[in-house]
Amino acid sequence: MIMAQELTNLNPQAIWKYFAQICSIPHPSGHTAMIADYLMEAGKALGLETYRDKADNVIIRKPATPGMENRTTVILQAHYDMVPQANKATNHNFETDPILPRVDGDWVLATDTTLGADNGIGMAAILAVLESKDIVHGPIEALFTRDEETGMYGAKDIEHGILKGKILLNTDSETDGELYMSCAGGLDIEATFRYQEKETAQLADCVAFKVTLGGLLGGHSGIDINLGRLNANKAMFRFLKIAVGCHSARLASYTGGTLRNAIPREAEAVVVIPQVRAKKFLAFVEDFKRTIQHEYGFIEKGIVFGAAETEMPQKLMPEPAQDDLINAIVACHNGVYRMIPDAPEVVETSSNLSIVTANDGVAEVKILARSSSETQKYTLASELESTFSLAGAKVIFDGAYPGWEPNLQSAILNTMRPLYPQVLGREAEVKMMHAGLECGIIGSAYPGLDMISFGPTIKHPHSPEEKVNIPSVENFWRILCATLENIPVEK
Repeated sequence: MIMAQELTNLNPQAIWKYFAQICSIPHPSGHTAMIADYLMEAGKALGLETYRDKADNVIIRKPATPGMENRTTVILQAHYDMVPQANKATNHNFETDPILPRVDGDWVLATDTTLGADNGIGMAAILAVLESKDIVHGPIEALFTRDEETGMYGAKDIEHGILKGKILLNTDSETDGELYMSCAGGLDIEATFRYQEKETAQLADCVAFKVTLGGLLGGHSGIDINLGRLNANKAMFRFLKIAVGCHSARLASYTGGTLRNAIPREAEAVVVIPQVRAKKFLAFVEDFKRTIQHEYGFIEKGIVFGAAETEMPQKLMPEPAQDDLINAIVACHNGVYRMIPDAPEVVETSSNLSIVTANDGVAEVKILARSSSETQKYTLASELESTFSLAGAKVIFDGAYPGWEPNLQSAILNTMRPLYPQVLGREAEVKMMHAGLECGIIGSAYPGLDMISFGPTIKHPHSPEEKVNIPSVENFWRILCATLENIPVEK
């Protein structure tokens, strides 16, 4: 097993050196002060102009190498937060503990947590460019943005007029050999139910069970939304509806999912069952487990589902509120909503039922809708609003961000495409991404930016199975360096 201090044995060493340092610094979304300080210190140590804007974005400027002063200024962009996801049995504090990377064949992955290759490899590559004395390039602006994973807050609040570049290279894509020229926009839908809890002391001859679902793949709610993976919240509320209707179950509390942009991997419900129904209820639990294993076992190899007797809760949801919540979530759309009509292999619009909690008189439901079509995004959001409004919830829209429209006349696209066969011996695939990228937001603040997104191969981002392919990192580095060398002359 190769741990973080040995990553620098991998090629290209310039990237892996910085990635090892990044892994050693806690930087989950919302707790990024240490990594921002690290970036500031790195820029200053290199003797480069280094600035932190009011949104905590870090900008580092590097002058052109001799003879390249007339090239268009390039913005190299990455976000500096990471998704904090760990296997349930793992005792890992993302705010204080380092990530522990290891090598398994051609892959680098973490130990029971997300790796942070999304977007740590992009960060590391940009730092390596800033440090290099050998790479030929024009003027460079490095832009490291805050809290992309939780709402793209750094990009949304970026200072206007601070950037001078006309070309932006986003390093947040996750498949080697692909150039992305557009992405989906997003919108958060939040539904809140409020209710007066009922005392369980009034119930006689009942027993409480904690029902748990876990071991799911989860993954990125944009990139992986079309892969047919099981959403823990949808599965658990499917179970709860039958449990209520057939076994007189009463819901006491619920928690499922942790991040708005990750397909939920785990869920947990506490229910109260009449003692006389307990045996049949446990048989139903086993039957439901077999059902979802049969339906999803080809995709989900590690499904864990079961129920264990637990301490009797003091309070329950009242039956009307319980039924409204369950019915709304069972009816709630989740997954692919529409494919792009003239590119039917690409998801246009989707939703992810990301987080559901119910406790202490409040049930909250959080959904992330994505679409490359603004009209379809709001059409889906309106349907979701109607579903939860009819059930009595208060629904709000928040965190909207625009998509990134494709530009087939892009100069940087036309520069990079021929470099792939020259440098790597194969053609690049030009694609549109269903995930959200900061390009759309930054482009709205800086109209006219010519943008491309690319990166190495990263599998299972936003989950503890996240891993980055080592050979693809070298490919990414070679293309990045060749692109910088061939940036067009400023017009």
